[in-house]
Amino acid sequence: MSSGLNTKDLEQIQAGIRDKYAKVAVSAEGQFKYPTGRAGLEQLNYDAALVADFPEAVAGSFCGVGNPFSLGDIPAGSHLLDIGCGAGVDALVAAKRVGPAGRVVGIDITPEMIDRAQANKKEVGAENVVFQLGRAQDLTGRDESFDVVTSNGALNLIPEKKEVMEAVFRFLKPGGWFFVADQFLVGPTQKDLQDRLRSWFQ
Repeated sequence: MSSGLNTKDLEQIQAGIRDKYAKVAVSAEGQFKYPTGRAGLEQLNYDAALVADFPEAVAGSFCGVGNPFSLGDIPAGSHLLDIGCGAGVDALVAAKRVGPAGRVVGIDITPEMIDRAQANKKEVGAENVVFQLGRAQDLTGRDESFDVVTSNGALNLIPEKKEVMEAVFRFLKPGGWFFVADQFLVGPTQKDLQDRLRSWFQ
């Protein structure tokens, strides 16, 4: 495997992520060291016109680390893939950007987050969004299908980064864009491998 981790390691990482984000699906408040919910959207300068009408249940589920939409325009009619979509807030913002002629697909490995995303989709009545459970690298039949791929705070959690990046560039149409907001470790890690595996979800 490209990550250098064995199957047991990867299962431990995924179990930790799913346990953490099952809790986040209930409420993002207090789960992170940065603002979440509507305060997070405001601090990260999300377009107020796109999120103002989100019900509190939807806005309150936002827990992104940045604003991938600040990186460039997304033309109407675009097809967009959101990797690690979580509760679906970014996907619902993207749905407004691409308009009725566009299409948004959100993918996440945590069933509870996908359930929350589906509930949020119903709250706002977005018909051009599809949420599905799974890993991005397992998507098939999507080569050169997307004008834009986004990810907000998910890539740092994925051990198989090389596989995911290869998948992203297969999914993108020629000339497509990859908009990423994420967290990065600067300097050497202070934990041994077993400690890192146990706390990977952090």
